[in-house]
Amino acid sequence: MLKFANAKINLGLHIRSKRQDGYHELETIFYPVKIYDVLEILPAEKPELQIWNSELLADEQNLCLQAFRLLQQDHQISPVKIHLLKNIPIGAGLGGGSSDASSTLELLNDYFKLNLSRATLKDYAAKLGADCPFFIDNKAMYAEGIGTDLSEIQLDLSPYKIVVVKPDIHISTAEAYSRVSPMIPSVDLREAIKLPIQDWKYHIINDFEISLFDRYPLIGDIKAKLYEKGAIYASMSGSGSSVFGIFEDTKNLNELNKYGKVFMPVEL
Repeated sequence: MLKFANAKINLGLHIRSKRQDGYHELETIFYPVKIYDVLEILPAEKPELQIWNSELLADEQNLCLQAFRLLQQDHQISPVKIHLLKNIPIGAGLGGGSSDASSTLELLNDYFKLNLSRATLKDYAAKLGADCPFFIDNKAMYAEGIGTDLSEIQLDLSPYKIVVVKPDIHISTAEAYSRVSPMIPSVDLREAIKLPIQDWKYHIINDFEISLFDRYPLIGDIKAKLYEKGAIYASMSGSGSSVFGIFEDTKNLNELNKYGKVFMPVEL
C-alpha cells in the first residue's frame, strides 16, 4: 500500500512568546504544496524502516516508526516494514518529517482497517509533532498555540505556480528558535491573507527571517532573487532554510539552480 506525503509552506509565521514548557506560542498559515515523499508499508516479522535518497537514520527516533509504535499501544496491529523514499529535503521548513509521520498513521489506519476518524488521527498526530495534525486534513489552515490548534481558512493558490529553492544549508528547529526574538505581531494573519496577493509582501512576514538572514545571507539572497525573477510573493518557509516564491509565470527561472535545489511542485 502506497501513499504520497506532501510538503507544506508557511504563509507568515509569528513567534509570539516563549512558554514555560520550552515551546513557543506562534501563529502561521499552513498551505500544502505538491512536493512528495513516497511511503509504502508491507507485512514483516518485526517493525522495520528503510529509507532511500536521504541521510536520515532508520532508527526508533524516526517519526514513521514512532507513529507505528503509537498506534500499536492502542490497537492490535502486526509488524510492518515501512519503505520511505525521501524527496522533501530535511532541515528545510517544509514539514517533510511531520508529513511522513501523519501519512504513516493514515496508511496504517487503512491497511489494518482501524476505521479511525480524522479527529482521532489528528489527536495521534499531535503526539508526534506540532506540525503533524495539519497533514491529516491537508488544506489551508490557520495555526496557533504551538501549531496544533488549527482552523480552516479559505485560500486557493491553484491559479499560481509555487517554486521552492532549497540551498545547501541545514537549519535545525532548535537553532532557529534559539535565535528568534518573540514579539506580539502588528498584523493579524487571518486578515492579511485576505488582501490581494500582490500586497502580501508588505504585510505577511516570517519572524525567523530577521535572525536567520543575518546568519545565512544566502537565504536572503534567494528571496531577493525570487522577487527579481517575478515572484508576486516570496518568503522563507517555516524555520528554513528553503525559500518559496509564488509566480504567475515560471519561465526563465534556470538561474535559480545556482542557489540550490529547485522544486516546481506538480500534480501526480
